[in-house]
Amino acid sequence: MPEYHYQERQVPQDETSEFRIGEGKISGYASVLLGGLSLLAVLAYLFPAYLTTTELRQLYDAEYLQKILKYGMYFSLFFGVVTFYLKKFRRMGFLGVMLTGIAFLLGGYSIPVGPVEAKRLSLGVDWLILAFLGSVAIFVTLEKLIPKYKNQVILRKEWGLDLFYFCFNHLAISAILIYANYHVTHFDWAISETVQASIRSIPTLLQFALIIICADFVLYWEHRLYHEIKFLWPIHAVHHSVETMDWLAGSRGHFIQTFSERAMVMVPLYLLGVGEAALNLYVAFAALQAVLIHCNTKLPFGPLKYIFVTPRFHHWHHSSEKPAIDTNYSAHLLLFDWLFGTLHFPKDHWPATYGTTRKLPQTYLGQTLYPITVFRRQQEPEKREP
Repeated sequence: MPEYHYQERQVPQDETSEFRIGEGKISGYASVLLGGLSLLAVLAYLFPAYLTTTELRQLYDAEYLQKILKYGMYFSLFFGVVTFYLKKFRRMGFLGVMLTGIAFLLGGYSIPVGPVEAKRLSLGVDWLILAFLGSVAIFVTLEKLIPKYKNQVILRKEWGLDLFYFCFNHLAISAILIYANYHVTHFDWAISETVQASIRSIPTLLQFALIIICADFVLYWEHRLYHEIKFLWPIHAVHHSVETMDWLAGSRGHFIQTFSERAMVMVPLYLLGVGEAALNLYVAFAALQAVLIHCNTKLPFGPLKYIFVTPRFHHWHHSSEKPAIDTNYSAHLLLFDWLFGTLHFPKDHWPATYGTTRKLPQTYLGQTLYPITVFRRQQEPEKREP
């Protein structure tokens, strides 16, 4: 078999999409972003039973977050005024000011906070706001300070599509949790109280390590089945259709996969019966790693890159280059790819191309219906020449 010659990825400079100080673009986007998030936050305070998640409300101080909301609203107004001063991107500035104004009219940051009636199904607006602000603060900063591709812009091609996926996945968190919790009840027969008591008796960090290994085993095989079973691949192909890797890229995924992935990873957590501290550690670790491994960053990990899944390792999973196709299935550790012979981790090389070998539609609806389109195409009788 001839040796594969790795190429360097070429990322041309996109001056039209760049953020540059003094042009008003930064202020315009900041005003709209903060104005939109402020309005969503105010609505969440007005209708907490329908727009916030019960599980997440237990982890934050709603009154303290109102203080942060106050600064967000005033900064939105400030950035909106800046666009008028610079006489550029004034439409965005006006939109940001208008959104913030509506937020003020609805009660702003002074809405009384009280007990919330728990609803079984609600939109995770609070989860969306906190996750977005945290991701931008951590991962966009990381991509700008330690980028792999310096010319890659924040507003890269299809960023709006992936932002929609990001919003949908976070707003649907309540429905995802309901489905996942329903799914794991089918495994009640496998629960051993003796085993669970033994696991809870060991140190939290050992419980955490056990969760990572067991969860990754399940995720590895689920991921591999999505690649190797012909019927499932069109669903997973939606996630692989991203051609530019960054912190938003991991959000793209068919809703069927999103629901099934969360449900399957809940099984080992349910059966292990680990303590709350270890479970919270894993949830935080998994959430951060899932975004990090898609990032446009060359952050050095030293010897840890041979233990944990890192951006370079996972970028190869998204590569459309022949040696990398159907490799690197693991979500947390390199262990199972090494054990089962699916590891592809060439030294000092990054992928030159990303995406699927067959182009997918570039709209949310088109990608959602893509598996059906493929299935119908496969069912069509073969046409023969007369």
